[in-house]
Amino acid sequence: MSRKYTDILQLVVGIVVLILLNYLGSFFFSRIDLTSDKRYSLSEVSLEQAQELDDFVYVRVYLDGDLPADYKKLREATQELLDEFRAYTGDNLQYEFIDPSANPNEEERERVYNKLVKEGLKPTTLRKESVEEASQKVIFAGAMVTYKDRTLPWQLLRTQLGVPEPLMINNSIQQLEYEFSSILRNLMTVNKKRVAILQGHGELDEASMADIKKSLLEFYAVEEVTLNHQLRALEGYDAVIVAGPDSAFDEKNKFILDQFVMYGGKALWLVEPVSITMDSLQSASTTLALPRDLNLDDQFFRYGVRINRDLVMDMQSMPIPVVTGQIGNQPRQELFPWFYFPMIIPGKQHAIVKNLDAIKSEFISTIDFVGKDTAIKKTVLLTSSDYSKVVSTPNRVSLNILRMEPDPRQFNLGPQPLAVLVEGKFTSNFKNRLVDKIAQNQGIAFRESSYPTKQIFVADADIIRNRVNRNTNEFYALGFDRYTRRIYANKDFIMNCMNYLLDDSGLLNVRAKEFKMRLLDRPRIEKQKFSWQLVNTVVPVLIILLYGLISYYWRRRKYTRR
Repeated sequence: MSRKYTDILQLVVGIVVLILLNYLGSFFFSRIDLTSDKRYSLSEVSLEQAQELDDFVYVRVYLDGDLPADYKKLREATQELLDEFRAYTGDNLQYEFIDPSANPNEEERERVYNKLVKEGLKPTTLRKESVEEASQKVIFAGAMVTYKDRTLPWQLLRTQLGVPEPLMINNSIQQLEYEFSSILRNLMTVNKKRVAILQGHGELDEASMADIKKSLLEFYAVEEVTLNHQLRALEGYDAVIVAGPDSAFDEKNKFILDQFVMYGGKALWLVEPVSITMDSLQSASTTLALPRDLNLDDQFFRYGVRINRDLVMDMQSMPIPVVTGQIGNQPRQELFPWFYFPMIIPGKQHAIVKNLDAIKSEFISTIDFVGKDTAIKKTVLLTSSDYSKVVSTPNRVSLNILRMEPDPRQFNLGPQPLAVLVEGKFTSNFKNRLVDKIAQNQGIAFRESSYPTKQIFVADADIIRNRVNRNTNEFYALGFDRYTRRIYANKDFIMNCMNYLLDDSGLLNVRAKEFKMRLLDRPRIEKQKFSWQLVNTVVPVLIILLYGLISYYWRRRKYTRR
């Protein structure tokens, strides 16, 4: 009886202890991530966002149904991320997974597909071919995020040219937190930072920048600004974009831009130091590439950068159509790589370009770092491929080079810097150049050294230019190539640049998060297949039998002694 009461007492005490532990645990919250790369841990920035939500966030994820194995990993990773956010937001985050292909009616499916495309999601078509049949499946690896009265698309799959699908999906999984946190920040932002798009020096017109402006407006307040020698023209703006000027800056406007930088303003420069366009090759097979003087060299030199008046030729380049003959009365066209249009594949690990797809460029130049100012940190963002060369200007550019097979020995200069980031404290271009009356004028408030700030220099304005149909004034997506019908990552690059320049929360550092991809060794699997099958099937049975024998002899010995 005493043993019975002791067992009952132990049970009651155990239940009471569990209740007390659960009650005390309700006052404390903690989660432990035991993975080596901390893939289930949110960054501090994401945690702050999750805890600042004051209303419901509803996420509709269109990645469900019968999916290939790799896409199932992306779906599971998305659900794990949303669960992690929900652990800190409580009921303020809700989500559901939807299969857009679930409806058996083909017309209804097409209607759903068109609706998702209009909302901003990009479809992925998977093709499966066999001897018996060939089929294809449309997958929308994306989601729509709604907060209060606003909804934004969230693209889960980030495509990358030339990257194997498993690695591409792993890279997409790495960026899930950054993409979702960026969308939340956009939805939660009330007072947007202001961006000025400079006009007045022959910069790209509004139609040529329509697509990037549309994307920037989701995050920032964007306006066109003309300096016109007005000292306060950029007052109140956080960043300025100077895209494709074709006429020289005078000293007054240079001074305004210089002082904007000195007072902590951020700048994205997309400057073309060479005058040449494909339009000049439409009527003739040869044209001249001429150096262009924008009167900015001395200012850039002070900032630690020199944009050279040359052109990069790269064997890794975009194709253009060339007439190679006649088919009846119609000209026959074929696509040939045009070495003056480098296809830039980011290989750097900086957060701006990490895991980006290829970027298209046209007649791009090289950039050098100059000076030894230790207060400035300099980083190369984009380079040409290993098989590139540089031609100085003036120079003749001819389509006739497409008729000859390129000699790889001529393309031997290796990667050339095409876009750079400089950050730190800059020296004014007008230091020791102004008379005392101007330098000491309180109304001008001249600064000869900047607050800590950042600038990005790109030696090609076509990277930010979208194609425009001048007859209808319709614009195409930024990065769209009309010959290959592919959209390159130009917009992602520009958006990442602006996010990095204007991000004070450190959100872009989340892009640097990296998950180790532990792929199976296929050759080793094929070679040792039988051995591993034997280990996985026979060894567990042997372990159980061994345990049973040991247990049998131990019990026999124990009870034999009694």
